[in-house]
Amino acid sequence: MSLDIARSIAVSSLTASQFQISVASSNISNADTTGYSVKTANQVATTSGGAGTGVAITGITSSVDKLLMKSVIAATSELGAAEIDDTYLDRLQALYGSTSGANDTGTSLANTLASLESAVTSLAGTPSSASLQANVVSALDDLASQLRETSSGIQSLRADADAEIASDVDEVNTALQTIDDLNDQIKQAAASGQSTADLEDQRNVALQTVAEKMNISYFVSSSGDMQVYTSGGQALVDSSAHLLGFTAASSVKASSTYDGTSSGLSGITLNGVDVTSQISSGEIGALLDLRDTELPAAQAQLDQLATTLADSLNAASNAGTALPPPATLTGTTAVTSSTALSATGTVRIAAVDQSGNLVSYGDLDLSSYATVGDLVDGINGISGLSASIDSSGRLVISATGSSNGVAINEMTSAVGAAGAGLSDYFGLNDLVTGTGASNFAVRSDILANSGLFQVTTLDSSATLTTGGKVLTAGSTEVVDSLYSALTSSRSFSASGGLGSTTGSFADYAADIISNVASKATSAATTYTAKSTTQSSLANALTSQSGVNLDEETAKISSLQNQYTAASQLIQVINEMFSSLMTAVQSVG
Repeated sequence: MSLDIARSIAVSSLTASQFQISVASSNISNADTTGYSVKTANQVATTSGGAGTGVAITGITSSVDKLLMKSVIAATSELGAAEIDDTYLDRLQALYGSTSGANDTGTSLANTLASLESAVTSLAGTPSSASLQANVVSALDDLASQLRETSSGIQSLRADADAEIASDVDEVNTALQTIDDLNDQIKQAAASGQSTADLEDQRNVALQTVAEKMNISYFVSSSGDMQVYTSGGQALVDSSAHLLGFTAASSVKASSTYDGTSSGLSGITLNGVDVTSQISSGEIGALLDLRDTELPAAQAQLDQLATTLADSLNAASNAGTALPPPATLTGTTAVTSSTALSATGTVRIAAVDQSGNLVSYGDLDLSSYATVGDLVDGINGISGLSASIDSSGRLVISATGSSNGVAINEMTSAVGAAGAGLSDYFGLNDLVTGTGASNFAVRSDILANSGLFQVTTLDSSATLTTGGKVLTAGSTEVVDSLYSALTSSRSFSASGGLGSTTGSFADYAADIISNVASKATSAATTYTAKSTTQSSLANALTSQSGVNLDEETAKISSLQNQYTAASQLIQVINEMFSSLMTAVQSVG
């Protein structure tokens, strides 16, 4: 071997060792960098005229297992969804309160209903007690407040989910644009013979950001482009980035829904096409499911509890009246004078003074009235009373005497398909108001003055005597009806994923709470499982393509030895050259 070839081999070895030391050092310094994969300097032998002339570095590469990477991407989407479900369902469970606490007194809806039952039970013993009546009204107001607050909490969760969707869509769009930009940089680097390994790492990090937010598919083309698609095959990144569209709601109410139109909550669009149904996993998928399905289901269960409770309590309260009687009764059912009145039986309506003594009354045969207007005329035919339909379409009955009030006994009246008593049908003596949990409330005038609580009944004797006592404090009829309404077993239809069931209101409230608790527990279990799976796959990927500090440190030590050996060889060759030159000069 000539000295020139020997020196070429030694110099190339020195250069290669120095380059590899630099790569290994970079690996060590980036060991904790997110998404960084270990880099390798590729070395090949060089020849000239069939003889070896040393080694050369052809480039820097990294090796990431493609199948393992796809598994990590899929697991990341599933973990993103599981974490969202766990967080939101835990918050939903907290809205319903605890079922037990200090001295076994919980704060749940079931506990609040039990407190109302207890207050009604106490009133049944002394129905004329003003303080006990006030206790019932207060307990009912506590329940109404909790229903409203729980409903408001559910809608706040939906609003939070909607806002988080908007934030996640922004993050996805940023990551998609990053992938597109890196695609261009990778092609340019490859064309100029530069390493693309670090750029590919950055692109994988951006891909995992997208996967955390939504389920996707992807592949890398032969030209080095990464192409990303929705689960339905819509391109998110191909020759360019296609950004998602979403409009956050200004407010979210129980009536707010996603219906695929501009009138409801926003869906996710891509190139103007609604792709909401294609996003079934990742954070966005879970948030959409919570906003549009899971939380509305919880609201539906709460609404069924509230509306059924309102109907039952009002049916009981409309059988009674207050003492002293109110000067005016205003209904809650919207009607017109031409509204058909499908009714049978008899109703008694009376004008009564403040002490409960009869001023006048009339027993109306409802089968003789074809319309609500006819009924109004019939009531106007009773001395001391006037009736009308106000501008809001509500039936209004008033006592014409300045110090008198109106009292009703539903008697045998049956109105409408459900056969409700006349007062109940029109809502003349309702105890609570509202169309659902969001606006369930004790009637405002009763809340302000519990003396208006309808716990007295108008005398139902065959005939009444003017001046005679027809309202007497202390009747248990209405109170017993209220207690029965609260505690009797009734049927609740399937709602929001909760199957049909029978039981008292407290039982149904307990079923709702149990259902939410079960979902929260399941979500926590799923999150733990998905976290373990994703962590295992991520660790496997790190083990396969990540930096092993021990290996890189050992590699540097070995390379340093190679570098030292190459340096010493060059020194020896230089000395040999010097000796040869000295010998040649001596001969000359």
